[in-house]
Amino acid sequence: MRVPPAWTPDSIPDQSGRLAVVTGANSGIGYVTARELARHGAHVVLACRSPGRGQDALDRLLTEVPGARAELRRLDLASLDSVSEFAATWDHDRLDLLVNNAGVAMVPFSRTADGFESHFGVNHLGTFALTGRLLPHLLAAPAPRVVTVSSEGQRFARFDLANLNAQRGYSAPFAYVRSKRANLYFAVELQRRVAGSRLRSMAVAPGLTRTNVLTGGANAGRGTLYRSLVPLLVRSAFRPAAEGAKTSLYAATVPDLRGGTYIAPGGFLELRGEPTVRHGHRALHDTATARRLWEISEELTGVRHPMPAGAAR
Repeated sequence: MRVPPAWTPDSIPDQSGRLAVVTGANSGIGYVTARELARHGAHVVLACRSPGRGQDALDRLLTEVPGARAELRRLDLASLDSVSEFAATWDHDRLDLLVNNAGVAMVPFSRTADGFESHFGVNHLGTFALTGRLLPHLLAAPAPRVVTVSSEGQRFARFDLANLNAQRGYSAPFAYVRSKRANLYFAVELQRRVAGSRLRSMAVAPGLTRTNVLTGGANAGRGTLYRSLVPLLVRSAFRPAAEGAKTSLYAATVPDLRGGTYIAPGGFLELRGEPTVRHGHRALHDTATARRLWEISEELTGVRHPMPAGAAR
């Protein structure tokens, strides 16, 4: 199924009454996603690691969308304690939409507060744990959705279940695409496990998008050559963040979208183009790897996802 090229954020239906969490909402794709959801009436929680940058983003959103219902809460996916605290202090009666957007990309080797390689720990395990901790609130909503941002780069991952945590050497590009493949496995396995319930889990790839993920954070201290060439590449070859956010917004708001759907740009190698439903990726159908990754993730995080009655296992 091809999404009509005319689809834009202006096509988003009224979101009034929906309560949404967007992780990494202080900039880039996450900020645009939060802003457009708020523009169409949703109450949006900006879940951000840095309180200062998060407050700047909230102030900007309220300026760009006067009257928006939005709030800021601290969340650091590099810390399972932070994930637990975020969920434990959730004081709304439900959660209608969780957009798992936050992540790191191509960063120098480091480990999270819990000892995990940073791409695997932040992009996958933090996302896995957060979704599990918030699942009871999602299941309290009438039509909940989880949208997990993967990457077109996951197509090139060498996915080795025995080397998820960089036990046998480290390469930033390979660690990144492996974590993004893990995001895709997680999204489709979640859908399999909640099949028969109201919850729908989707995955998206944004395409080449101009954000600060390659230049900010841990990448800000990279060598002179990196700091010279990568910003130039991002400015010249990557699309604006508003284009990259289209797939997230489409997956979050199109009413009749089926659970388990993977939305990516329709162009060459999914690098750019309009949001398109993708079916052909082997990872979408590799149930054995997805199931084993789920089991490993439960063991490492200690988080078990409470499944609704009647759902598949």
